[in-house]
Amino acid sequence: MMTEPTLTDREEQPYMGHRTRATMQELGTAIPQGLDAVFAWLEKQGVTPAGAPFVRYHVIDMEAELDIELGVPVAAAMPGDGDVAAGVLPAGRYAALVYTGIENGIPANAALLDWGAANGLAWDTWATEKGDAFGARFESFLSDPDEEPDPARWQTEVAIRLAENDAR
Repeated sequence: MMTEPTLTDREEQPYMGHRTRATMQELGTAIPQGLDAVFAWLEKQGVTPAGAPFVRYHVIDMEAELDIELGVPVAAAMPGDGDVAAGVLPAGRYAALVYTGIENGIPANAALLDWGAANGLAWDTWATEKGDAFGARFESFLSDPDEEPDPARWQTEVAIRLAENDAR
Protein backbone atom coordinates (compact mmCIF):
# COMPACT_ATOMS: atom_id res chain seq x y z
CA MET A 1 0.00 0.00 0.00
CA MET A 2 1.26 3.48 -0.87
CA THR A 3 -0.04 7.02 -1.18
CA GLU A 4 -0.17 9.02 -4.38
CA PRO A 5 3.07 10.93 -5.02
CA THR A 6 3.12 14.63 -4.17
CA LEU A 7 5.43 17.56 -4.85
CA THR A 8 6.47 19.71 -1.88
CA ASP A 9 8.96 22.44 -1.12
CA ARG A 10 11.16 21.62 1.87
CA GLU A 11 13.50 23.69 3.99
CA GLU A 12 16.99 22.39 4.69
CA GLN A 13 17.15 19.99 7.62
CA PRO A 14 20.31 19.55 9.70
CA TYR A 15 20.98 16.05 10.98
CA MET A 16 23.57 13.84 12.60
CA GLY A 17 24.45 10.76 10.60
CA HIS A 18 26.54 7.63 10.27
CA ARG A 19 27.75 6.97 6.71
CA THR A 20 28.51 3.47 5.46
CA ARG A 21 28.47 1.21 2.41
CA ALA A 22 26.31 -1.89 2.18
CA THR A 23 24.91 -4.34 -0.34
CA MET A 24 21.15 -4.76 -0.63
CA GLN A 25 21.47 -7.97 1.41
CA GLU A 26 23.31 -6.11 4.20
CA LEU A 27 20.78 -3.27 4.59
CA GLY A 28 18.75 -5.20 7.18
CA THR A 29 21.78 -5.11 9.49
CA ALA A 30 23.46 -1.85 8.39
CA ILE A 31 20.37 0.34 8.90
CA PRO A 32 19.60 -0.57 12.53
CA GLN A 33 23.30 -0.59 13.49
CA GLY A 34 23.85 2.87 12.00
CA LEU A 35 20.72 4.32 13.58
CA ASP A 36 21.61 2.79 16.95
CA ALA A 37 25.02 4.51 16.75
CA VAL A 38 23.44 7.89 15.97
CA PHE A 39 20.75 7.61 18.67
CA ALA A 40 23.39 6.59 21.25
CA TRP A 41 25.56 9.56 20.23
CA LEU A 42 22.59 11.97 20.49
CA GLU A 43 21.68 10.60 23.93
CA LYS A 44 25.27 11.03 25.12
CA GLN A 45 25.16 14.67 23.93
CA GLY A 46 21.74 15.27 25.51
CA VAL A 47 20.20 16.11 22.13
CA THR A 48 16.56 15.35 21.33
CA PRO A 49 15.78 14.27 17.74
CA ALA A 50 13.87 16.84 15.70
CA GLY A 51 12.15 14.39 13.36
CA ALA A 52 11.93 10.85 12.05
CA PRO A 53 15.14 8.87 11.48
CA PHE A 54 16.02 8.15 7.86
CA VAL A 55 18.35 6.42 5.45
CA ARG A 56 19.87 8.75 2.85
CA TYR A 57 21.01 7.22 -0.42
CA HIS A 58 24.13 9.01 -1.66
CA VAL A 59 25.02 6.49 -4.40
CA ILE A 60 22.95 3.49 -5.49
CA ASP A 61 24.17 0.43 -7.37
CA MET A 62 21.52 -2.21 -6.66
CA GLU A 63 23.74 -4.98 -8.04
CA ALA A 64 26.84 -4.06 -6.03
CA GLU A 65 26.91 -1.59 -3.16
CA LEU A 66 25.01 1.41 -1.82
CA ASP A 67 26.66 4.45 -0.23
CA ILE A 68 24.16 5.31 2.51
CA GLU A 69 23.89 7.48 5.57
CA LEU A 70 21.70 6.73 8.58
CA GLY A 71 20.50 10.04 9.94
CA VAL A 72 18.46 11.65 12.66
CA PRO A 73 17.21 15.25 12.25
CA VAL A 74 18.36 17.78 14.87
CA ALA A 75 17.24 21.34 15.60
CA ALA A 76 20.61 22.88 14.72
CA ALA A 77 23.88 21.80 13.16
CA MET A 78 26.51 20.60 15.61
CA PRO A 79 30.01 19.14 15.38
CA GLY A 80 30.22 15.37 15.20
CA ASP A 81 32.96 13.02 16.28
CA GLY A 82 34.08 9.51 15.45
CA ASP A 83 31.52 7.71 13.31
CA VAL A 84 28.81 10.35 13.70
CA ALA A 85 29.01 13.50 11.59
CA ALA A 86 26.82 16.50 10.83
CA GLY A 87 24.89 16.65 7.58
CA VAL A 88 22.10 18.61 5.92
CA LEU A 89 19.20 17.45 3.80
CA PRO A 90 19.17 20.30 1.28
CA ALA A 91 16.23 22.59 0.70
CA GLY A 92 14.36 22.22 -2.55
CA ARG A 93 11.39 20.74 -4.35
CA TYR A 94 10.82 17.06 -3.58
CA ALA A 95 8.60 14.33 -4.93
CA ALA A 96 7.48 11.97 -2.18
CA LEU A 97 5.09 9.20 -1.24
CA VAL A 98 4.42 7.10 1.86
CA TYR A 99 4.32 3.31 1.77
CA THR A 100 3.26 0.75 4.35
CA GLY A 101 5.25 -2.42 5.07
CA ILE A 102 9.01 -2.74 4.73
CA GLU A 103 8.52 -5.31 1.94
CA ASN A 104 7.10 -2.49 -0.21
CA GLY A 105 10.25 -0.34 -0.18
CA ILE A 106 11.60 -1.31 -3.59
CA PRO A 107 8.18 -1.19 -5.32
CA ALA A 108 7.45 2.21 -3.74
CA ASN A 109 10.79 3.64 -4.87
CA ALA A 110 10.13 2.29 -8.38
CA ALA A 111 6.61 3.77 -8.36
CA LEU A 112 7.95 7.21 -7.40
CA LEU A 113 10.66 7.08 -10.07
CA ASP A 114 8.11 5.91 -12.68
CA TRP A 115 5.66 8.66 -11.65
CA GLY A 116 8.43 11.24 -12.01
CA ALA A 117 9.35 9.94 -15.46
CA ALA A 118 5.68 9.93 -16.57
CA ASN A 119 5.36 13.54 -15.40
CA GLY A 120 8.60 14.72 -17.01
CA LEU A 121 10.37 15.47 -13.73
CA ALA A 122 14.15 15.90 -13.63
CA TRP A 123 15.80 14.37 -10.54
CA ASP A 124 18.84 15.79 -8.76
CA THR A 125 20.98 12.84 -9.86
CA TRP A 126 24.05 12.01 -11.92
CA ALA A 127 25.91 8.88 -13.00
CA THR A 128 29.21 7.85 -11.39
CA GLU A 129 31.40 4.80 -11.83
CA LYS A 130 29.98 3.49 -8.53
CA GLY A 131 26.31 3.96 -9.47
CA ASP A 132 23.63 6.64 -9.54
CA ALA A 133 24.41 9.54 -7.19
CA PHE A 134 21.68 11.71 -5.67
CA GLY A 135 21.74 15.23 -4.26
CA ALA A 136 18.98 14.18 -1.87
CA ARG A 137 17.15 10.87 -1.85
CA PHE A 138 16.02 9.38 1.44
CA GLU A 139 13.49 7.24 3.26
CA SER A 140 12.13 8.50 6.60
CA PHE A 141 10.94 5.89 9.08
CA LEU A 142 7.60 7.29 10.27
CA SER A 143 6.69 4.36 12.52
CA ASP A 144 8.36 3.67 15.85
CA PRO A 145 9.15 -0.07 16.10
CA ASP A 146 8.70 0.15 19.88
CA GLU A 147 5.10 1.28 19.35
CA GLU A 148 4.33 -0.82 16.25
CA PRO A 149 6.27 -4.11 16.34
CA ASP A 150 4.81 -5.48 13.06
CA PRO A 151 7.10 -4.49 10.10
CA ALA A 152 4.19 -5.09 7.73
CA ARG A 153 2.47 -2.05 9.30
CA TRP A 154 5.44 0.33 9.40
CA GLN A 155 5.04 3.52 7.39
CA THR A 156 7.96 5.00 5.48
CA GLU A 157 8.21 8.12 3.33
CA VAL A 158 10.47 8.05 0.29
CA ALA A 159 11.48 11.48 -1.02
CA ILE A 160 13.69 12.52 -3.95
CA ARG A 161 14.77 16.09 -4.67
CA LEU A 162 14.14 17.51 -8.14
CA ALA A 163 16.93 19.11 -10.11
CA GLU A 164 17.13 22.85 -9.42
CA ASN A 165 16.09 23.74 -12.96
CA ASP A 166 12.84 21.74 -12.53
CA ALA A 167 10.73 24.20 -10.51
CA ARG A 168 7.32 22.61 -10.99
